[in-house]
Amino acid sequence: MGIKGLTALLAEHAPKAFQEHEIKTLFGRKVAIDASMSIYQFLIAVRQKDGELLTNDAGETTSHLMGFFYRTIRMVENGIKPAYVFDGKPPELKSGVLSKRFERREEAKEEGEEAKETGTAEDMDRFSRRTVKVTREHNEECRKLLTLMGIPFVVAPSEAEAQCAELARGGKVYAAGSEDMDTLTFGAPILLRHLTFSEARKTPISEINLQKALEGLEMDMSQFIDLCILLGCDYLEPIKGIGPKTALKLIREHGTLGEVLKHLKGRVAEKEEAEEEGKKKKKGGVQIPEEWPWEAAKELFKKPDVTPSDELDLEWKSPDIEGLVDFLVKDKGFNEERVRKGGEKLTKFLNAKQQGRLDGFFTAKPKTSPAKKDKAEEKGKGKGTKRKADDKKDTKSSKKAKK
Repeated sequence: MGIKGLTALLAEHAPKAFQEHEIKTLFGRKVAIDASMSIYQFLIAVRQKDGELLTNDAGETTSHLMGFFYRTIRMVENGIKPAYVFDGKPPELKSGVLSKRFERREEAKEEGEEAKETGTAEDMDRFSRRTVKVTREHNEECRKLLTLMGIPFVVAPSEAEAQCAELARGGKVYAAGSEDMDTLTFGAPILLRHLTFSEARKTPISEINLQKALEGLEMDMSQFIDLCILLGCDYLEPIKGIGPKTALKLIREHGTLGEVLKHLKGRVAEKEEAEEEGKKKKKGGVQIPEEWPWEAAKELFKKPDVTPSDELDLEWKSPDIEGLVDFLVKDKGFNEERVRKGGEKLTKFLNAKQQGRLDGFFTAKPKTSPAKKDKAEEKGKGKGTKRKADDKKDTKSSKKAKK
């Protein structure tokens, strides 16, 4: 789900945080990609013309493998070195959100069955996409595929987005690649979105810079996390009656989420008191859930369960082409010629010596320290005084010559 309304807020208040790229402009970059999000994305997007999932002759789903194989090759061809991160065990605080997602999937299944009887093809497609669930088998097959492709992957202790952010902070990769905006809330310095989208969509890759986002919002990281929780995150249900603009205004006015909640609870108490006195009841209003452990959610964002980046080595290897043929062609029914061509591309580009990025040849010029600056100015003043004295001597000499 990510953070509700954060993209629009940043676009309005921190436009300098955004950059758009063609994939080829990211050559030479290493990127940690949220694999679990990618699998879900491929299961939804990579489909047959009738909207059904891609399957082989045995009826096994292959949409996720098709997406991983060809989208990864596209990145490697453009000089990007992807490393994938898979979800581990979800935090206990997320269990409520996950159970609600399960309920929605079950409802969509029932509505989908009705759509088969009475609905249109569009209705059936919509409901089938809502029933998508990433399984353990999907994850295992994708890891096997990546191993055969020579692409590194990491299984996170918990949230994949948090581990991607850790790899980016630790300098193992340039950026985290995900569609979830909470990757920024976990502290990823650079977030790349739309990286695994189909080339046919012609959607530019969006780069979001966390530091520029904080500057535009005029917040520090702690306040940014507070804002994201108030907007609505994966760990807590949102506060009814608080939209994105109101959330930003409240954090700016009160400084912290704790102070915002004190303010809101005061307003709720005043409203209840007014209702008891028989005053006109206002429609809607702010509704704070009885249990809303925001401090625990904030701690998960500040100190997520991740493997430290210095304990991880990301290594890109030559692909096992015969292994790819056995798995994708013999087991999953892929076209052998296309798989072999894909393997050849991986061999060529993963083994090629990458050209250095132009921005890697430039370094920032160190600023002169205040002490050195003062000394230089004093030296300059001395030279200026001497020059004035010499000018006076020259003037006197010229006057004598005229006389």
